[in-house]
Amino acid sequence: MKDPKYLDEAFELINKKNLETFLKKHKDYGKDNILDMGELGIAFRISEKFNRIKHLLMNNKEAANESVEDSWIDIAVYAIIAVLLKRGWFQKLDVKK
Repeated sequence: MKDPKYLDEAFELINKKNLETFLKKHKDYGKDNILDMGELGIAFRISEKFNRIKHLLMNNKEAANESVEDSWIDIAVYAIIAVLLKRGWFQKLDVKK
């Protein structure tokens, strides 16, 4: 993959990765893990990811499992899910097969 030439292209590229991550994890987890605790659950998950990133960066450590970038992607995906949830779309819509 070559580097994008423009910032909006870069943004679009990252959003494509967000969608791929969402679809992969949605296939594994479904909706129930989000619907069980709703927005508060998402906030806790984002907090855990953020604390992990902060710990790795402050201690100049390499991640043993998922990369820091993967954690940032997870936070972005959780934020999008939270917006979908607030709008009522996450609850009533399904993934296109």
